[in-house]
Amino acid sequence: MSRKTIISKSSKDKSNLHPSKGEHILVIRLSALGDVAMLVPVLRVVTATYPQLKITLLTRAFFAPIFKDNPNISIYEADINGVHSGVFGLSRLAKDLRDLEIDAVADMHDVLRSNVLKSIFYFYGIPVKQIDKGRSEKKALTAANNKVFIQLKATHQRYADVFNELGYPIDLRLHKFPEKQKISPNTREITGTDPLKWIGVAPFAQHNSKVYPLDLMDKVLAQLNSAGKIQIFLFGGGKKEAAMLEELAAKYDRVKSLAGKLKFDEELALISNLDAMLSMDSGNAHLAAMYGVPVVTLWGVTHPYTGFKPFEQPLENCILPDLNKYPQIPTSIYGNKVPDGYEDVMRTISPDTVVVKINSVLNIT
Repeated sequence: MSRKTIISKSSKDKSNLHPSKGEHILVIRLSALGDVAMLVPVLRVVTATYPQLKITLLTRAFFAPIFKDNPNISIYEADINGVHSGVFGLSRLAKDLRDLEIDAVADMHDVLRSNVLKSIFYFYGIPVKQIDKGRSEKKALTAANNKVFIQLKATHQRYADVFNELGYPIDLRLHKFPEKQKISPNTREITGTDPLKWIGVAPFAQHNSKVYPLDLMDKVLAQLNSAGKIQIFLFGGGKKEAAMLEELAAKYDRVKSLAGKLKFDEELALISNLDAMLSMDSGNAHLAAMYGVPVVTLWGVTHPYTGFKPFEQPLENCILPDLNKYPQIPTSIYGNKVPDGYEDVMRTISPDTVVVKINSVLNIT
């Protein structure tokens, strides 16, 4: 069969997708953890609205446990640092995915790699719709001068819009959270069985500009621990972070570090059973939100107006620095741009403010 025939046939068959036929959609979201976690509630609504729709998610193998509660989703590992690296690797990947009989592609990433895949899928006659990241709007929101300080569309809705363009409109208001996951015996040995409120604390983020100073976090932990009503679990990864968390936990009888002690799926199960999560603007906030856990987020030089507020979390749970003192916030979308004099913006968030908010969320007086 000629190349021209393949393109013509594919275009004809896939030009008018209809949910009742049980089409197969490829969803691309390679990284990062928070962005992948934000996909979860969107895909729940998609598969609930169109139960005959099969979804293959192209992502990193590490992220697979995030989607294990959705039987309509299968994970295809993107080995972008191995066999799928470079143009030739991506060409091989696209061919393998085409052979899965993909009907259409939802590109939730829109980066160089996914754009290479888009070109190859176009060659195969497979339609691709991409996320509108709102780059110009975000540039205006993060501008140092003439800033347009308005709430931008939520990333969750941007994901949903891609499905709408493919012919699968969804209403995120119909989302339903899953039941809490069963905790493993290994995890139970760490948590214990005392009847306390469980709160997760994730004090780190990819950029230091989004990290609450540890001396202030220490004061937050001291106050929460002293009340005697809360069991605190510290989340983090990496040897350096693990050592810092262990040092913090050693000071208090109701604070435990989980770094390096649980598998990822065990961490997720524990997160689903939390009463609250205290996190920076980071992946752990979105992991907790995808289970409906109340999340209190601390923001540095970023801002929830960028569209990365955790799913269905109230804006009042987002604790911000002093915006009068630091009017350029948000200075960037991901926290990688810190103007001179903005290094300590988080020090304008007092530990008392954080503790009062957590106690309010937990209904502790």
